[in-house]
Amino acid sequence: MSSTQSPADWIKMAAQVRPSQRQMRWQEMEFYAFIHFTVNTFTDREWGTGEEDPVIFNPSELSAEQWVASCKAAGMKGLILTCKHHDGFCLWPSRYTDHTVAASPWREGKGDLVQEVADACREAGLKFGVYLSPWDRHEASYGDSERYNTFFLSQLRELLTNYGDIFCVWFDGACGEGPNGKRQVYDWHAYYALIRELQPEAVISVCGPDVRWCGNEAGHTRESEWSVVPAHMQDNEKIQEQSQQVDDGAFAQRVNTQDSDLGSRAVIRDYADKLVWYPAEVNTSIRPGWFYHASEDDQVKTLEELLSVYHGAVGGNACFLLNLPPDRRGLIHEHDVLRLRELGSVLRATFGEDLSTGAQATASETIHDAYGASNVLHSGEQPDAYWCPHEGTEQAWIELLLPEERTFDRVMLMEHIQSGQRIERFTLEVCGEDGLWQDIYAGTVVGYKCICCFSQVTARRVRLSIQESRWAPTLSKFSLHYSEQEGV
Repeated sequence: MSSTQSPADWIKMAAQVRPSQRQMRWQEMEFYAFIHFTVNTFTDREWGTGEEDPVIFNPSELSAEQWVASCKAAGMKGLILTCKHHDGFCLWPSRYTDHTVAASPWREGKGDLVQEVADACREAGLKFGVYLSPWDRHEASYGDSERYNTFFLSQLRELLTNYGDIFCVWFDGACGEGPNGKRQVYDWHAYYALIRELQPEAVISVCGPDVRWCGNEAGHTRESEWSVVPAHMQDNEKIQEQSQQVDDGAFAQRVNTQDSDLGSRAVIRDYADKLVWYPAEVNTSIRPGWFYHASEDDQVKTLEELLSVYHGAVGGNACFLLNLPPDRRGLIHEHDVLRLRELGSVLRATFGEDLSTGAQATASETIHDAYGASNVLHSGEQPDAYWCPHEGTEQAWIELLLPEERTFDRVMLMEHIQSGQRIERFTLEVCGEDGLWQDIYAGTVVGYKCICCFSQVTARRVRLSIQESRWAPTLSKFSLHYSEQEGV
């Protein structure tokens, strides 16, 4: 923070950091699938060595349509395929290596799994994304940085030009030594430039500038997930750049992906002129492993576990990336399919009906008639409509008066994040027959979406009280819902 800036100055700067259009489109997807499938599926390993014989890759009943149908049943809007994992085996017939499906007996060596999945997604209305591991344990040029980067860019170009629109390119930072004993230096800037050239609408995730890893693979989420964070966090997952090179004392003070607080006032005040919109993605697997293992058939996450992650991720200002590992048949296992159907059924039953329908909305103040309180009731019909008090008003309230008493146990709040992320602390209250207000929920950030879960209440008047916000809060949705799932 500049010595000449007042707290009001840097708070206003933080409030005005906004997402790009590609980040907005990604955020609106909310929930989508990861598919981990390669030679590891047939060796019962999580990480391959690169020495696997492509002959072992021979799924007997593979159906990309079944994968996509399972995703849709759960309410997902997209699918990211691991086109090449660390073992280097390519699920498409790459021109730049023989270590591909073309060397396998599957589809008599004429198959292209990336094409099959991309086509199935488009046919079903899902968006398609690609994972390409920078680490390749099979490729001989790995470790000869210039040669390998040329090789990697060639494979990346194949994926970005042959399979239609891509919504996401997902990179992790895994890095090892090559057969020559040399450490590979990835040319991230060249990778990004190629993606921006060929798929400008695609977000670049994790080892990329658009979407941030939440910091763990267990589906754990933060109480306060900020999308506005210090700019240096865009480099946190690039392993070599993140590594501590000198013992200068400053390295340990940097904000890391795993930290519990990434964007509060206390954190960002020293970075006020170096903040970026870098939203979180929560990734976990429906099973303990990322690839299929028959020994885990009885360890599929319970409905309650998946709902908990969903509420913490989608309902906690992040997106939810759930891994589904196909088995050796090339199918999502029956246990996983059943759980996905259960999850989708509960989500549709809970959020398919808005119990605030017919309500009247009033607020403590409004900056202009165009930003009136009633805008929070029509967000589906008018996506750019929202309520906002006067600039500089950091505390405000908005109240719903329902046509009659209704029973609910979920409240969904959404900020107009195209204007920035503003709300820092709030409470929800209901008014009883005695005219007294009772607190039912206390929260921190809202962001794109906040799903507030609490014990069921019956009321006609509901109030959101914003106690802390940056510059001036915004709200584009205030809806009420009821879940029949007890304890979740």
